[in-house]
Order: sequence, then C-alpha cells, then structure tokens
Amino acid sequence: MTDDTTASGRKRARDFGISFDGTPGPLNAITDVAGLHVGFSTIREETPRPGRKLPVRTGVTAILPHAATDEPLPVFAGIHRFNGNGEMTGSHWIEDGGYFVGPVLITNTHSVGIAHHGAVRWMIDRYAATYESDEHLWIMPVVAETYDGLLNDINGQHVTVDHVFAALNGAASGPVAEGNVGGGAGMIAYGFKGGTGTASRRIAIDGEPFTVAALVQANHGQRDWLTIGGVPIGKLMQQDDPGLAERGSIIVVIATDLPLAPHQLQKLARRGAIGIGRNGTIGGNNSGDIFLAFSTANPHPMRHKAGPMLALKMVNDEILDPVYEAVVQSVEEAVVNAMIAAETTGGTPHDRYRIEAIDGDSVARLLAQRKAG
Repeated sequence: MTDDTTASGRKRARDFGISFDGTPGPLNAITDVAGLHVGFSTIREETPRPGRKLPVRTGVTAILPHAATDEPLPVFAGIHRFNGNGEMTGSHWIEDGGYFVGPVLITNTHSVGIAHHGAVRWMIDRYAATYESDEHLWIMPVVAETYDGLLNDINGQHVTVDHVFAALNGAASGPVAEGNVGGGAGMIAYGFKGGTGTASRRIAIDGEPFTVAALVQANHGQRDWLTIGGVPIGKLMQQDDPGLAERGSIIVVIATDLPLAPHQLQKLARRGAIGIGRNGTIGGNNSGDIFLAFSTANPHPMRHKAGPMLALKMVNDEILDPVYEAVVQSVEEAVVNAMIAAETTGGTPHDRYRIEAIDGDSVARLLAQRKAG
C-alpha cells in the first residue's frame, strides 16, 4: 500500500523526558522557519511485488523554502561534504553560485534520477509562466539520498514521478512527521530504525528573534557508537543488536530566517557535522554525510530579472557563535527524534533483517541513572 503521510503522531525525544540544550521553536521543527513547507510520500508494503523478493519501504521527502510564492525564488545556500559516499544534486552550482531555486528532495540512492525528473516536471508545471517562456531558463533541483536497501527493495526502483508530485503537492506548514516517513521509511541509524527527524532553535540577534532549524534523513552509525546526552547509550541498551557495520548515510538540511550570505551558510553547513558527531558517529567510510544550509531571508527575484546590483543584508560574522550553537543543537536533537519516532521494521519471512526502534523509556532511564549517579 502507498501511504502519503503528512503527520505521524509518534512520540518525540522530549516526550520521554530526554532533554537537550537550547530553546526550541513552537513546533521544534524545520517548519518553524516561516514560509517553509514539508511534504512526504511514503510507500510501505510488507509483501514483495510480483517478481521481486523484498518488501517496499521507501519514499520521498520534500522541503519547499518559499512554498507560497507565485514565481520561483532563489535562496542563498551553502553545502558541506563531511564524507562523500553519497549524492546531492545541484551541489556544484551551490558552491559556485551560492544559491539554489526550487524544492529540496530526499529519497533513496536508486531513486535520485526519478526524483530529479519529477522535480523538474513539477517546477515547469508550478511556474509555467517562468519556465514555458522564451527565456531559456534551466532547472537544477536539489535531490539527496541515503541507502535503504537493507529494509527496502531498492533495486526495484519503486519511487515514481507520482510519488514525487505527492510529496511536493502535499507539502505544508505545521508539525512535521518523523520516523518511518517519506525518504526515511527504510532507513537505519546506529543499528536502530532511523528515518526522518527535525528540530529547531530560537535565538536573538540584536534583540530580534530568529529561527535555526534542521531536518535529517538519518541512516548512519553503528550501535556501539551511539551517544545521547554524553551517555554511551548504544553500549548500554539491552535491545537486540543486528550487528550492522556502518553502511548508510545522513542528509542534513539546515534552514534559517537569519539574513546570511553564502559563505556564512557554508559555515552553518559545516557545523552540522558537529551536530551529528554529538550522537557518536565518526563518519564511517561507507557513509555519505552531506549538509545543506539555506536562508529564506534576502529574497531576490530570479537573476535574469534582477538589476545589475543586488542589496544584501547579512549578520556580522563576529556574532555567529550563537547561530553555530543553534545548528549543532538542532541537528543533534533531530537525529534522536528520527530514532525515537521510528517504528520497528522488518522481520517478515521476506526480510533480510528486523530492525527495532529504540526504546525511548529505556533511553530516558539510562540518562536519569547517569545523571543521578
């Protein structure tokens, strides 16, 4: 069955009393950044399709920076590759141009092509007045991936353009589903079920409030590396360990409404690596750890319509430390939320593995014991 998920109702880390530094936004989600929408298309089938051997558990996650605009709107951006065993399309232009136009999609490794194709088609349809003109404009979507082949029939390439459209057209503000949703449906993190997670932080610059937030597709790490709140949870948990070596990746998308220039957003993207490091990963050789940061501030028209001079407002680099801190805190919590909200997956006669979701109560108890002792 195909489930186009917009809300999961699953508990999050804080619901178990697991605490984190910093002040979250109202939703503690990437959608705390005004104007940003998130959508999912999730495929969950517990029996293989005809001619195939494995179940289908995969999907598409869509992030739209300026969801309500009638014209495509560039956003300044920066990227960082901590470990490059993965893919994020459009990254070369982000490095050179310092911006991207359109949605960000996350899916599985073997569906990058169809997601890219679908995003281009969606952009043409959504902004027909712009792209069906005689101005010869190109479209370069940002599509990232992580590998879900341990729990999903990845070689069956079951993601279609319709799934891409469903994620994009279903994108909305408000609470964001986590765990086994969208591109995160078949992901594994630290030997537990992983997937989609998000978190946000509120900060003030010169007395003005701003939001820094992250959304992750967590599919990385191995059990003995897992650390939460400084406690070696992976070594202390009594849950079944599938004994998996590092085989996955993590995509981290950082969003903010702070006015930042591309070089500053690249700095934010680099701090995302510290955020995932808080939970223990060393960035294994088989892991693609890729980070994208963008700002919804400084809206400019498409460059061919802009004048010869662009006005740019940006935060002074000298006061960026609280922003870096908010990035690290958001990413750290987003990874834990992805795991806490996930559901145990696999274990059917058709599966290679059964991957348990982490027990939030056990994590909270171990953290409390360490704090008390």
